[in-house]
Amino acid sequence: MAFHWKNNNTTTTNNLKNLELKFMIPKVFREVIDLGDGRTISLETGKLAKQAHGSVVVQMGKAMLLCTVVSSYKAGTVDFLPLTVDYREKFAAAGRYPGGFFKREARPSDGEILTMRLVDRVLRPLFPKDYHSEVQVMIQLMSHDEDVMPDALAGLAASAAIQLSDFPFECAISEARVARVNGEFVINPSRAQLAESDIDMMIGASADSVMMVEGEMDEISEEEMADAIKFAHESIKIQCAAQVKLAEAFGKKETREYEGEREDEELAVKINDFCYDKCYAIAKKGTSKVERSNAFAEVKEALEATFSEEELEDYGDLVGKYFNKSQKAAVRELTLAEGLRLDGRKTDEIRPIWCEVDYLPSTHGSSIFTRGETQALATVTLGTSRDAIKIDMPSYEGEENFYLHYNFPPFCTGEARPLRGTSRREVGHGNLAQRGLKGMIPDDCPYTVRVVSEVLESNGSSSMATVCAGTMALMDAGVQMTRPVSGIAMGLISDGDRYAVLSDILGDEDHLGDMDFKVTGTSEGITACQMDIKVKGLSYEILVNALKQARDGRFHILEKLTETITTPNEDVKTHAPKMVTKRIPNELIGAFIGPGGKHIQELQKETETTIVLTEDPVTEEGIVEILGTSPTGIEKVIARLESMLFKPEKGSVYEVKVIKMLDFGAVVEYTEAPGNEVLLHVSELAWERTDNVADVVKMGDILDVKYFGLDPRTRKEKVSRKALLPKPEGYVARPPRDDKRSGGRDNRGRDNRRDDRKPRPEKKDA
Repeated sequence: MAFHWKNNNTTTTNNLKNLELKFMIPKVFREVIDLGDGRTISLETGKLAKQAHGSVVVQMGKAMLLCTVVSSYKAGTVDFLPLTVDYREKFAAAGRYPGGFFKREARPSDGEILTMRLVDRVLRPLFPKDYHSEVQVMIQLMSHDEDVMPDALAGLAASAAIQLSDFPFECAISEARVARVNGEFVINPSRAQLAESDIDMMIGASADSVMMVEGEMDEISEEEMADAIKFAHESIKIQCAAQVKLAEAFGKKETREYEGEREDEELAVKINDFCYDKCYAIAKKGTSKVERSNAFAEVKEALEATFSEEELEDYGDLVGKYFNKSQKAAVRELTLAEGLRLDGRKTDEIRPIWCEVDYLPSTHGSSIFTRGETQALATVTLGTSRDAIKIDMPSYEGEENFYLHYNFPPFCTGEARPLRGTSRREVGHGNLAQRGLKGMIPDDCPYTVRVVSEVLESNGSSSMATVCAGTMALMDAGVQMTRPVSGIAMGLISDGDRYAVLSDILGDEDHLGDMDFKVTGTSEGITACQMDIKVKGLSYEILVNALKQARDGRFHILEKLTETITTPNEDVKTHAPKMVTKRIPNELIGAFIGPGGKHIQELQKETETTIVLTEDPVTEEGIVEILGTSPTGIEKVIARLESMLFKPEKGSVYEVKVIKMLDFGAVVEYTEAPGNEVLLHVSELAWERTDNVADVVKMGDILDVKYFGLDPRTRKEKVSRKALLPKPEGYVARPPRDDKRSGGRDNRGRDNRRDDRKPRPEKKDA
């Protein structure tokens, strides 16, 4: 019985362990998306981060992203959606250490911030307007693949995780990158394919509607851009369907209940009746931003005066909400019905523009661009490759030789608020302007170029003002742009039956429309774009029409730019550094630098230049960048390089200068290659025997010599003065020495070994 009882205990314990193990082993759900070219994307859930409200692992090749989403069950006190999208790339994903002293991932890079913005812009409109609970979306690159660009998968990962949660969210979305390689569109290309593409666009969409477009292009047409969007949308539809299937297999959760905003339909009607006509009349007057704001504020004050203090305390927040709603409806109707806008312009009319270049005397290039109540001051700084931005991300290492920084201080909108570092908005707007301009910087531009835009006034599209100001500043700096670039911000208002495309939108028009988009381009085509489409089912016909109206606006602005500065200045400014690039063989790099950098440092000090030497990774040649404001100093550096590269030809005659006197000859340098020295041996000074070098030449003498190449006996370079002189009459050459002689002078032909030498005594062990 004792044995039997023990066996029962063991069986029970094993069963419990098996049951516990069964519950521990996760049940994994998986969906695979076929991209149609042999590549696939997989969505997996159930294995990782199960305490998050939704989690998914997205894998393409060896690249894996983990996305988790969590939302508070309590509404916040704010009147907007507190959504935070965080995207991070872990260095371990690429088998690398983070740079810097602290070996830990720190603040997000610009590349990570730009990915966060791309995802945020698509997700935010799909949450209910009255959902004010905090939402956090965290996306992490856990494994990297050199052939996969992970930012193209971030939107898919975020949406898939939300589909697995109980959040109130309208529908599945996804994002995809589209490129065009050799005339063929490619979805989610590798970085190598992207380098050969003339399109780099990220599209965000649901199965029904395109919602976001951002990218850069090589001067493509509006129709080509629309075709690229269509192609990406077809792939996104498949990705959205896969998310729905995964959620259904996992078990679709019931959408959580939440406390929405308070509504009062009767109050909304009352406020609209009081405000609508008044707001319509103000909008129709075509006043300035300040006048218009004051007039609307007076209407709101009059509205509030119709309520008692108790009523305002009870539902004062609704008064402001319904007033804004009525004001927005009035402005939209004015545009749709009469084709008029807040400042009195027609829908396709551009605000007055004035420009100026060379405004700042000490910068390498500067310009002011003012359009209506928006103003940007741009500066250009020219530098060497040492000034390039080093990009150190797990998914990409490289550098940028052209970059643009955008600053948006609070005073530009008449506000006073603390500065908290560079905002995500500033990073995004600067990147858009940079993408619009960088394609027009020629490949042979020797400089690292930095453009900085200071927004001094803002009432509509300061990023596009930055593009225009940047173009003029670059041309003023003498950067030989392929073509000037202009940019414009556009809007769209539609009620389903009617629509109006607005050129050069105001700040007030930015948020009341159904689509706002920014387009940059040259006279030949589009170079960059950014679109946020808020209306569902926007037809491609309307999209193309809007892009064509944007083209007309761009051309108008371009005319204003080229009236101010027609072509790039032929040269950089007198106070700006000039750049000359030379190449030297790999074997001369060390000699040019000198021990411990001695030679190059002395040369920089002597010539007042900056010299940067790098090695070409392909040819292994030395690339020497010479930067300086003094042409004389640059010429001295070039002369030193040419001297090192100087190779005399055998049989040629060269002019030399005596720079050192020796007992056995004189050291001379080629006058056309200072620093390139050779020994003029005493035997080559004259036909007559020379006992004292100083009898023939002296320090500083300039004479001609003939170059004979390498002396076969000494293996050193040989030059001769006497070879250029006539032989003296009766001159008899000395017979050559017999180099085959062996033995001593008195023992010719004899064995020199001594027979009388006794053998050495053997050493004794100590």
